[in-house]
Amino acid sequence: MATPTNYSRRSILGLAGLGAGAVLLNACSGDDDGGGSGGSATVEWWHIANTEPMLPVWDAMAKAYQSAHSGVTIKITPLENEAYKARLTTVTQAGTPPDIFHTWGGGVLKQQVEAGLVKDITSDTADVRGTMIDVAMGPYEFDGKAYALPVDQGMIGFWYNKALFAQAGVTAAPATWGELLDAVRKLKAANITPIALAGKDKWPGHYYWAYLSMRIGGLDLLKQAGEDGNFNKPEFVTAGQRLKELVDLAPFQKGFLATEYGSPDGQAAIIGNGKAAIELMGQWAPSVQAEASGKPKGLGDNLGFFPFPAVDGGKGTATDAFGGGGGFAIGKDAPKEAVDFLKNLLSIDNQRKAAATGAIIPVVKGAEDALTDPNAKTVAQTLASSSGFQLYLDQAYAPEVGQEVNETVAQLMAGKMSPEKVTQAITDVAQR
Repeated sequence: MATPTNYSRRSILGLAGLGAGAVLLNACSGDDDGGGSGGSATVEWWHIANTEPMLPVWDAMAKAYQSAHSGVTIKITPLENEAYKARLTTVTQAGTPPDIFHTWGGGVLKQQVEAGLVKDITSDTADVRGTMIDVAMGPYEFDGKAYALPVDQGMIGFWYNKALFAQAGVTAAPATWGELLDAVRKLKAANITPIALAGKDKWPGHYYWAYLSMRIGGLDLLKQAGEDGNFNKPEFVTAGQRLKELVDLAPFQKGFLATEYGSPDGQAAIIGNGKAAIELMGQWAPSVQAEASGKPKGLGDNLGFFPFPAVDGGKGTATDAFGGGGGFAIGKDAPKEAVDFLKNLLSIDNQRKAAATGAIIPVVKGAEDALTDPNAKTVAQTLASSSGFQLYLDQAYAPEVGQEVNETVAQLMAGKMSPEKVTQAITDVAQR
């Protein structure tokens, strides 16, 4: 996929990734607390948290589980994202998925379900799912059945420089698309670059078109398109037209088409260095801004967040969120202990431990109290109050459709493709 669907870019975990390795955590010989499984089993667990802070946290949770369940061995394989995707493709093509493996849900998980590679865990996980925020399970359910559980979730929104807004006379975060365009005009008039965009990477641009489609047509529009492959609908065309309104204002930094996201002169660094006022990005944005700009605290108190605004006359709900996170699916031949261990990862205590690292935004209600970063708290609160949720389009749809969304929207933002041609091109791929 063109979008970096991984902890390494969608959270703070792996901008400097370690090499992939395998760690076998043997059953501990310490005292059993009485929660033992009464049998023996080895559970293979593949995840992509191959760096601090989550690598040692996952390890500790596995060791604690083994101590409480004599005879159970959790065999952990932590992998860098691209290596993970390559190895998972190999084993799934062979029909031998790991017992527990990372998933982003959406189109790829659906393909794995249809291939019979993952277990239906609906009944076994009902109790845990009942503890989660309302929008958490969407990417992992099909036809009312659960095939994976999320462990973290985030959303895309606008991150902005409060000082630059004040300098330009923008006194409030835009609540409508028209207000956002007005803010861009005021920033340009103050000789401030309004928006930083990694045009070379393409995936950041699709966030605009996806959100506009949501606000104009509603979540059902995107769901139906995923089912019938028809994007030749007025709402999708209008989304492109609204996006073109923004593009026509020339809001992006010079050379945005050659700009990457996380490089030292990329989108995140431009924001972190105060050279542009706004970026549309996920919950990982503050940490990447800080790292890419070389400033440990990034913009600090000058950084603010606001959700994607409403579009006048749109059918969508302004409190619907767009984004994604990470979860785990259970392989078709996994022992029952795999589901039990996965549920253990989602206990409120373990979710709090994970949230305390600052690397994830938890999905279990109440665990958000372990977050310390104010920006993370804001995202968590916004998610918890969301009325609906849409997964990244390059994950929600089949991989080839998601790639076409990224490619054609990038062409629209470069001024090389019309809104109508974008929807036709995506439809052509979706209906092949």
